[in-house]
Amino acid sequence: MSLRGKSLLKIGVTGGIGSGKTAVCEIFSRFGVPVFHSDEIAKELSSSKRTIRNKLIACLGQDAYLSDGELNKQFIASKIFQNENLRHKIEAVIHPEVEKEREQWIKGLIRQGHRLCIVEAALIYEAGVDKKLDAVIVVDAEKAVRIARVRKRDAVPEESVTARINAQYDAKKKVGKADFVIYNNGTLGELESKVRFLYYLFNNLVNED
Repeated sequence: MSLRGKSLLKIGVTGGIGSGKTAVCEIFSRFGVPVFHSDEIAKELSSSKRTIRNKLIACLGQDAYLSDGELNKQFIASKIFQNENLRHKIEAVIHPEVEKEREQWIKGLIRQGHRLCIVEAALIYEAGVDKKLDAVIVVDAEKAVRIARVRKRDAVPEESVTARINAQYDAKKKVGKADFVIYNNGTLGELESKVRFLYYLFNNLVNED
């Protein structure tokens, strides 16, 4: 893996639920690094783009959307939770549109002279996004820590969080594929120190020429 000589260094950030990947991206953003939030873009496109809306309704029915036109994430999650074929159908509708948005975003950053960016996505490896990036950071934490975070954030029972974790791509496999790993079992201050180290590393690589 060579990160030198890139016009724009594209770094992916991923991790399972409760790992803290969003916190990592927020810290990079505070350091001035542009961040592409894939999951937020997917949500926006699913609500605003008619072609996606029609395809999702065809797969899931009218309940895929709430009365205000927003995506019914809870309903969709319940439908695809244990239905792998349906999940793949939904991903096949949304992922190509998100990829188009990401590629346009990257072209814009290059025109503006940026040298470093972050691509946040829950499914970087599952969707093959890692092949379009220069390196991937996997954020991980102990299972008990992840469960506690999600329970506090979403006010849900432990069994529900455990089921969601077990349904996701195995965290150990992600760590095994990663170019960089951030273990996020401590405080936000400790996490910021780890992110700052990588921020300086990436900046030195893109600016050494």
